[in-house]
Order: sequence, then C-alpha cells, then structure tokens
Amino acid sequence: MRRSYIPTMAELQAFDALVRLHTTHSAAGALNLTQSAVSRALGALEDRLGVLLFHRVRQRLILSDAGRALHREARAVLDRAEAAAMTVMAFGGHADVLRLAVLPTFGATWLIPRLAGFQAVAPSVTLDVASRLHPVDFATEGFDAAIQRGARRAAGAMAEHLIEERLVVVAAPALLPDGGPLPDAALARLPLLQQATRPNLWLDWFREAGLDPRAILRGPRFEQFGMVIEAAKAGLGAALLPEVLAAKMLADGSLRLASSRTRDSGTPYMLVYPPQSVDLPSFRRFRAWLMGLVA
Repeated sequence: MRRSYIPTMAELQAFDALVRLHTTHSAAGALNLTQSAVSRALGALEDRLGVLLFHRVRQRLILSDAGRALHREARAVLDRAEAAAMTVMAFGGHADVLRLAVLPTFGATWLIPRLAGFQAVAPSVTLDVASRLHPVDFATEGFDAAIQRGARRAAGAMAEHLIEERLVVVAAPALLPDGGPLPDAALARLPLLQQATRPNLWLDWFREAGLDPRAILRGPRFEQFGMVIEAAKAGLGAALLPEVLAAKMLADGSLRLASSRTRDSGTPYMLVYPPQSVDLPSFRRFRAWLMGLVA
C-alpha cells in the first residue's frame, strides 16, 4: 500500500497548538488531550514528513525552518476547515442549500430586499449568497447559480433573461437647483462620477447625444455601483446608473433624475446556472420564484 504523506487533522491541530503555546502541557490543555497524545501526534507528523519540526530548548519547543514553512500552510488548512464547519452550522440543519453568486450592487439594492418573499414560499431553503463581479466558473467555484450581466458565461452554462438594463442619470437634489432634468450640455458641466469597471458608460452616453465625449472623463472613480450611488447621494456629482439599482433612491427622493433621456445598455441581467442545478429542488424553487418576480 502506498504511504500517505498527507497529515491528519489531529496532527495539524496538535502542531498548531504547539506552535502557539510552545509546550506539550499547554497544548494538551488547549486541545483537551493528554500530553502523551499531543506528543504522539507530533511524532507521527514528523515521521510522516521526515523532518524535524521543532528544536527542543529548555523544555520549550521552538519552530525549525521546516516547521515555519509547514505552519503557514497548516494554519490556512485549519482556517478553511473551521470556516467550512461554521458555514454548514449556519444552515441550521436544512438539507436544501442554494449557493448563489450575485453582482454586488444588484444583490444589495434589488435582490436582498425581496428575499423575504422567497423565504415565505420556500422556508426550508437556506441561501448562501456571495458577490461576484465577473462570470462564475461553476466547475471550480461551487455555486449552483449566478445572477450576472450580459451573455458571457462559463462553457456549458445555461442562461435565462431576467431584466433589461436601462441606464438613467441621477444626482442629489442639491445639484439640480431647478429640481428637474438638465439638457446634455448642462449635464456635461457637472462632475461626473465614473464607474471603474465600466469606463465607457459616459463616453457612450455623450456620443449618443452628439457631444464631444473627450472632456467628460473627469470626476472621481469608484469600483462598484454601490459606491457610485453613495457618492451621488453625497452630492459629489451626477451618476449614470442602471435604473433597477437607482429605483429605491429615486422613490425616496435622495436622488433625482438629472436627464430626461435613458439608454439601453444591451447587456441584460441574467440567471446563469450549470445544467446539473436543474436537478436541485432548492434551485428549482428559487428559479420559479425569481422568474415570477420579474415576469
């Protein structure tokens, strides 16, 4: 039988405790084990790897160079195992878990405020939601579905249309002294908030208006639409946003339309998923609820 060089979790836990506490007595107390059990775990690990992990100095254990190299990776493994355990515990015993990747601002402003409706119709499903700006690779990232923009997706993934992306210009009321929309020429004189991952939004907007777009790339830049929204609310400039993300602020008056024009981006929001997700009851229930919501 081929010998395994992969440490056991017990060996890594004993090793980590010895690194932090320097004596078998202290490590044994922290792990609720006997000193002999900790010593055996360390001996088994050193024998498995064929290296000395500690130097013994006056009854204290001092990491060797090999031990330092191992501890970086061992700590990462233990942290990942702990995080995985905490994640599973958060599911509260639910067998139906849906792992979903969502565009950050779309998730925060549109999806999450509506999730109480999903919980009402599918109380046995636990959502595990993460943010992703780029298309998801379902083969390596472990998600059951994603909400992303446009047609780009991993090979083999399926996609269904959710919402068209219509762009609107908004600004804080203080930037609109007459309270109403501005013509494009006046709009171009305002500070224009830039979205770093979509730098062509304003260029395309003013090019469509027939204005020279070269002078409009001034103004602060932000990585995500959520940051752009907060900057617009703070009066830092006008923002060009998907209407679906600006709807709440337009409704409560913290932002107002700064232009009477709108523009379709041509890249709608999509529900994207690997074919095997169709067999998951949690995904089928979420998909049915989501499609009903946007119908």
